[in-house]
Amino acid sequence: MLLLLLAYLGGVLTLLSPCILPVLPFVFARADRPFLRSTLPLLLGMALTFTVVASLAAVGSQWVAQANQIGRWVALVLMAVFAIALLWPTLADHLLAPFQRIGARLSARADAADAAGRGGAGTSLLIGIATGLLWAPCAGPILGLVLTGAALNGASVGTSSLLLAYALGAVTALALAVWVGGRVFRALQARLGLGNVVRRVLGVAALLAVVAIGLGWDTGLLTRLSAVSTARIEQGLLDAVPDAQPAAPPMMMMAAGQAGAPLPVEGTLPSLSGATGWLNSPPLTAEQLRGKVVLIDFWTYSCINCLRAMPFVHEWAQRYRDHGLVVVGVHTPEFAFERDPRNVMKAVQQLKVEYPVALDNQYAIWRAFNNRYWPAHYFIDAQGNIRGHQFGEGNYAHSEQVIRRLLVEAGQTDLPPPADPAAADLQGVATQADMGNLRSPETYLGHARAEQFASPGGQRADTAFGYALPSTLALNQWGLSGQWRVDDEAAQLQQAGGRIAFQFHARDLHLVLAPGEDGTPVRFRVLLDGKPLPAADAGADVAADGTGTVNEHRLYQLIRQRGTIGPHRFEIEFLDAGVQAYAFTFG
Repeated sequence: MLLLLLAYLGGVLTLLSPCILPVLPFVFARADRPFLRSTLPLLLGMALTFTVVASLAAVGSQWVAQANQIGRWVALVLMAVFAIALLWPTLADHLLAPFQRIGARLSARADAADAAGRGGAGTSLLIGIATGLLWAPCAGPILGLVLTGAALNGASVGTSSLLLAYALGAVTALALAVWVGGRVFRALQARLGLGNVVRRVLGVAALLAVVAIGLGWDTGLLTRLSAVSTARIEQGLLDAVPDAQPAAPPMMMMAAGQAGAPLPVEGTLPSLSGATGWLNSPPLTAEQLRGKVVLIDFWTYSCINCLRAMPFVHEWAQRYRDHGLVVVGVHTPEFAFERDPRNVMKAVQQLKVEYPVALDNQYAIWRAFNNRYWPAHYFIDAQGNIRGHQFGEGNYAHSEQVIRRLLVEAGQTDLPPPADPAAADLQGVATQADMGNLRSPETYLGHARAEQFASPGGQRADTAFGYALPSTLALNQWGLSGQWRVDDEAAQLQQAGGRIAFQFHARDLHLVLAPGEDGTPVRFRVLLDGKPLPAADAGADVAADGTGTVNEHRLYQLIRQRGTIGPHRFEIEFLDAGVQAYAFTFG
């Protein structure tokens, strides 16, 4: 219920977002007509279309995404006809005869129906459905939460309900705006006789909106021109609700039980039969694991949080494997390349993972646990009961204590002493984050979840486009230069010489990268504040001269500062075409 309320409030805040501007002319064009027969059906049509398309697209149905792009262009044509009908109703009737049932009927005939006190609802609903195809809300924290949850948990009544709640929140805010606008329009018509003028002004605004949407300004330029940002308000709402976040930030710890307190039973170990493959072991079942203490570790190999937690999991696996502990890694992919068993097998070898790993490419085990986090640790006793959990990094000593208590319950009496987390030998990406200086969040480059993109014109989805970097970037803004094609997960460079820039504040900067589709390595060089990267600040994947090569699908550590930490402008230039860039992470 709290998440539904959050989604609804996020939709209400859409009214303060610049991304609502392109559809306002179509909504206000009917503000002077009866609410129940005109405005309400229009708004409900918008909400319905947005909910259906977003629900399907969020779970990865590529054909739906393509169909939505076609639908947007069809809707643009319909709305252009609608705008012309607003400007010149008589001309629309004569010149647009083929569109009589589409264009003129969307305006002139609806006016006649309203004037006669009948109908109008079907016309308004059709306009609302078309407008819903043009509506691209800004992906703020709350909408990002909803879409991420839909992508991870699959199509369900719950995810669609959250999207509908978001859409209804926006509808509520728009209805209030239309109510105010309608009163203004009626006052103008009654006192100044400006009805036709207002109608033509709205027609011009609708045509300008069609142009703005067609050029992509509705998802790019308008966001940066906004004087009001709702992101901070939305993030505050999320922070106020426990368990609302879709993924645990590094500092978030939620371990069940306190030291010495009884460990509750949180459920039973679900089936592992949904795994699409196994590494380091034949397939395991819940029945086979009965009698053992089990640690289930949800991870994915390009996740920096997982990589920082992994040395501790390795330590527990080795320390207690002869005392009845079985560690099972469940590799649930975030990006498409992490679904390739060859990539996972290579990562398992490089990371020296020796315990069994279940490949959860279909999210079957993830859903069986109702999990939402990377990393996530579930502690299972010898009877197959879930007795504790840890979401996110940290709290390692407590997690080990839970393991030891479950081993003692299972009859183990000669346990080795617990490990000292402070004495762990952590190197490279495994070094724990500098939380005191971490002010930059994980940031995705694919258009499905991109935020804070600052290149002029915004992102152009699924098409090659020549981007340019702005001269200055605010903290946590980023941009592209050169020819890039941005799909829902990543940005792919089309020509050599392209760059990515990010204004960040953190000790470490990582970027998830992949070589070209044919596997050809891509050379790069890193700049910091416009100068070659100092050798002292080079990350594990960068040479002393600031250069490196992308030859695998994985996370690359590009910067690790050794001195005073402050805000810096990071730039990476790719000397070859084909690189795919997925996400920034920091530490």
